Amino acid sequence: MVLDLREICKDYMQGKEAVPVLKNVNLSVESGEYLAIMGPSGSGKSTLMNIIGCLDRQTSGTFMFDDTDISLCNDRQLSEIRNKKIGFVFQNFNLLPRQSAVENVELPLLYAGVPRKERRDIAREALVKVGLEERINFKPTQLSGGQKQRVAIARAMVNNPRLLLADEPTGALDTKSGEQVMELFKSLNDEGVTIVMITHEREIADHAKRIMFIRDGMLSGSNGGEE
Repeated sequence: MVLDLREICKDYMQGKEAVPVLKNVNLSVESGEYLAIMGPSGSGKSTLMNIIGCLDRQTSGTFMFDDTDISLCNDRQLSEIRNKKIGFVFQNFNLLPRQSAVENVELPLLYAGVPRKERRDIAREALVKVGLEERINFKPTQLSGGQKQRVAIARAMVNNPRLLLADEPTGALDTKSGEQVMELFKSLNDEGVTIVMITHEREIADHAKRIMFIRDGMLSGSNGGEE
């Protein structure tokens, strides 16, 4: 089991009033799964993604990530989990504009303390895998949207994470580039990569093997055999 969320609630304070954003969310994700979570704007899907990605903490409930109780982790431990066990793919790529593609992909390895030559070789290999061997030294301004997202995917996968977490990964792309990114996700999942993707587009969600829906902070759909 990669993820196991039980009765997760998240409240935000508005003045003295607690406003519930997530309400008793239950979610289990097995190793090798490909799950899409769909929801409209304001449904709570970004808050759920931040909790799954260990970027935010739940107000109540239990969250186990790869057999670790996240509520017992301090900030340093959470940072290590994010660096070594979770690969993030964002809608707007989040690449460093002055760094080349290979330097962007190297970043998680740099934070993990991998020696320079070794991390350069691993980063190059990751870019070859996503079909950018001829763009290794290009900066983001020299790349198309689809190429930027492939750099971001290479960066997300460079530490062989337990989970690839994608937030609206085709949101800033044209249709053709979006399809290419989805094909790349499929090939990664075929190799055994566990993927959780947040999207509001049904045609993108349909690429996943399982779809769940979030609305008004409540999650519904097929939860690994639970309805």
